[in-house]
Amino acid sequence: MPLDPMQLPPSTMVFLLATVIKMLFVFTIYMVVVAYTTLAERKVSAWIQDRHGPNRVGPWGLLQVAADGVKNFLKEETMPGDVNKPLFVLAPALSFCTAMIAWAVIPFGAPLPTPWGRIDLVVADLPVGFLYLLAITSLGVYGIVLAGWSSNNKYALLGGLRSSAQMVSYEIAMGMSLVCVLLVAGNVSLPAIVAQQQAGAYNVVLISVAAFIFLVSAFAETNRVPFDLPEAESELIAGYHSEYSGMKFSMFFIAEYANVITASAMFVTLFLGGWDIPFTSWDDTGPATVLKTLATFAMFAAKLYAFVFFFIWIRWTLPRFRYDQLMSLGWKILLPTALAYIVIVASAILALDASGASRTGWAFKGALLGINLVCLVILFVLIDRGRLISPAYSRLHKERVAQLRRAAELRSTLASGESR
Repeated sequence: MPLDPMQLPPSTMVFLLATVIKMLFVFTIYMVVVAYTTLAERKVSAWIQDRHGPNRVGPWGLLQVAADGVKNFLKEETMPGDVNKPLFVLAPALSFCTAMIAWAVIPFGAPLPTPWGRIDLVVADLPVGFLYLLAITSLGVYGIVLAGWSSNNKYALLGGLRSSAQMVSYEIAMGMSLVCVLLVAGNVSLPAIVAQQQAGAYNVVLISVAAFIFLVSAFAETNRVPFDLPEAESELIAGYHSEYSGMKFSMFFIAEYANVITASAMFVTLFLGGWDIPFTSWDDTGPATVLKTLATFAMFAAKLYAFVFFFIWIRWTLPRFRYDQLMSLGWKILLPTALAYIVIVASAILALDASGASRTGWAFKGALLGINLVCLVILFVLIDRGRLISPAYSRLHKERVAQLRRAAELRSTLASGESR
């Protein structure tokens, strides 16, 4: 039976042209999504706080993003006299570029059939895309550190040092959590990881502890509440971007939302099946069609923005961690938990492979699911019980807190008696 030419890989010239088109498409969509994520943050925060968000510029405030962009471009740029000018200018761009470049290996839809061959919806289908993601995203810390150091400002430097310590601490836990994904998938290619989840169950179900560790680490890596210590305005003025103004100042906020979107795309790809449409095999069986490509792209976008909404929701819900709680959570809780979970998952997979269980079979998935449920009960019910992973957690025991309250009440009573 002859092969359908629309299912074959394209020629070299078509491949190069398609790559350029995909680069332009991803860059354009990415910039638009980043811009309107800032509007979504303001709209969702207004909804949560029961007030009106931006609604004056354009219908429903949709042109507020354009107005903010024009304002930032026209705003005067300041250059303090004692800064390191090359690094001072480079830092904002470096913070943004690392988040955008990471998108090169993320598949965002089913292959597109064309008369010239099959076009994969990924800019660069690297066989080591997983390792590329970790390497590129880890470079984002340099933009923040350089911004703090090159500003020649003690508050900016303190914010940069805080950020470097925080991001390095949680990068380790994040990397360890993703080892479990590699163990389950048996591959470091992102399309292969998506295909593994299509054939079985999503990794968020099979290795929920790893997904939770990645989730917490993603909040810390993107400097979002409750991990926004590098930008703690009440303590550090504005953190590492204290000396910036105009468009360079805006680039740090654009980089923050770019990192949020990139972290969301990583979570969707590694734990939520990527562009796969759940509860159906229509999108990953049979010949590729344009309808499948559009439907899977829409599903990937829906999953992505659901996770972005979760980022925004958490910001307006949880209080900020203390710095000692932040570092303790990363080194004393998440990292040991990730290492222990790697041992458990690796031992389970080794035993299942030795028993001859197929990785796509229900026996393999059921065994991993059972082990995962036991680990969740041990971690959240027996060990944590809502005390360790909480910004509001206090080291004081309840008896000590009650004793301090009684002493305060006694002092208040004595003071009121003396005033009489």
